[in-house]
Amino acid sequence: MDSASNVLLASSPSAAAAVGMGSGGVRRNPTLICTPIMADSVDKMAILMAEAKSVGADLVEIRLDSLKDFNPNSDIKTLILHSPLPTLFTYRPMWEGGQYNGDEKPRLDALRLAMELGADYIDVELKVAHEFNELLRGNKPGKCKLIVSSHNYENTPSVEELGNLVARIQAAGADIVKIATTALDISDVARIFQITVHSQVPIIGLVMGERGLISRILCAKFGGYLTFGTLESGVVSAPGQPTIKDLLDLYNFRQIGPDTKVFGIIGKPVGHSKSPVLFNEAFKSVGINGVYVHLLVDDIARFLQTYSSTDFAGFSCTIPHKEDAAKCCDEVHPVAKSIGAVNCIIRRQNDGKLFGYNTDYVGAISAIEEGLRASQNVSNTVGSPLAGKLFVVIGAGGAGKALAYGAKEKGARVVIANRTYERAKVLADIIGGDAITLADLENFHPEDGMILANTTSIGMQPKVNETPVSKNALRSYSLVFDAVYTPKITRLLREAEESGAKIVTGLEMFIGQAYEQFERFTELPAPKELFQKTMSKY
Repeated sequence: MDSASNVLLASSPSAAAAVGMGSGGVRRNPTLICTPIMADSVDKMAILMAEAKSVGADLVEIRLDSLKDFNPNSDIKTLILHSPLPTLFTYRPMWEGGQYNGDEKPRLDALRLAMELGADYIDVELKVAHEFNELLRGNKPGKCKLIVSSHNYENTPSVEELGNLVARIQAAGADIVKIATTALDISDVARIFQITVHSQVPIIGLVMGERGLISRILCAKFGGYLTFGTLESGVVSAPGQPTIKDLLDLYNFRQIGPDTKVFGIIGKPVGHSKSPVLFNEAFKSVGINGVYVHLLVDDIARFLQTYSSTDFAGFSCTIPHKEDAAKCCDEVHPVAKSIGAVNCIIRRQNDGKLFGYNTDYVGAISAIEEGLRASQNVSNTVGSPLAGKLFVVIGAGGAGKALAYGAKEKGARVVIANRTYERAKVLADIIGGDAITLADLENFHPEDGMILANTTSIGMQPKVNETPVSKNALRSYSLVFDAVYTPKITRLLREAEESGAKIVTGLEMFIGQAYEQFERFTELPAPKELFQKTMSKY
């Protein structure tokens, strides 16, 4: 499987370029956006269908199994009549993840009726496709396309098994093949991409769950027939669906084509990251044909091995993968090597080799220096305001290493505080500093005017009431920095400010480290003002 994506990406169909206009310029793919319509009454469905059209959907999936009192004849007529968009009718039974729990005959009759009354698409499950075809007796309206679907809520089968499944669906009379599987690991999605890109028939290939999110965005690159975009966050008809707003505005879905380069943020957790907002906006502003996505990765080595084609061009790395990322690269920048952590990976386009960099320390240290200069009214011409300062770093992971290295380089005296003393000691020895435990930090104040930098995820959403150190212990610090930026003002920063310290938010580090990443991704100067403006909304 490892090289599957190499195989599949080399032969992306490029017929996609020749389609009409989408929002924001030329549309680079023919992949449709379908909005699932789930409501308990026909009236509510009519309202939702109008809303779907207004936000840019191409068609609506009417989920008949969500209706409370369903009268097939009159309701289907009304829905087709009132839909401002092409309609796809689905009447999903409980045995395939839907809400219908009755006899099969009335269910299939209702779908046949929708076909006769002018539906554009009907979705029938593979298990009953044979029965449905017998019901039709060859009288299928030419206008209506039959989607035959298979949902696997357990896993994603092998490429061979998926290929056999597609053949069975085709043999069942499908105009359009639909397979939805479940991602146990993000590498599973590559198998669906491989099937999609080589399919000779129109195919909808989607992978459910957060690890499968890229299947719903990158299907536009690999030739998927449609993807699903919901009207509101959380109201989904299958796990992991993005909103239509995110597809269009965040991921610039209409602009994704076979030749679009893929970038992303590798982390666990990763859904909170604002990197896709920042980079997609920046790519759009300078005309880069790239898309930047969330990548929920469990095993970074497996991820990089699976998505090994040059189409996957660059990655940001966050907790907990920064140290492992350094081991996965073919070459590591000397600074990143001495830190022992990589937060930016570039895939060289001529040979696919991976290069690792660390932009964290520049982003964080410059933000802290600016904060110190502002609080002391010192001009930039003097050396680093960190020189000679006692700099306490909480955490000995990738970000901790970056800050410790950066502070030491600027002439600070560095102390590492970590839950386990052993890890703190290892890092302290590498950079020539001292080590204490997080518990020791409570009573640690050898001098006033110290600097504190939290590089752990303590206090990050959703655990916003947590803090690595008590308010009482913050009085000895003149400046406190927190690498966490969701929320922008963490409990640690709020209590530090109340204790009289200057605070520097993780957002400032985040923007600072992103400048250099953007430049490495694109070989263009970073649009700094745009970055500041984009992040000022958060």
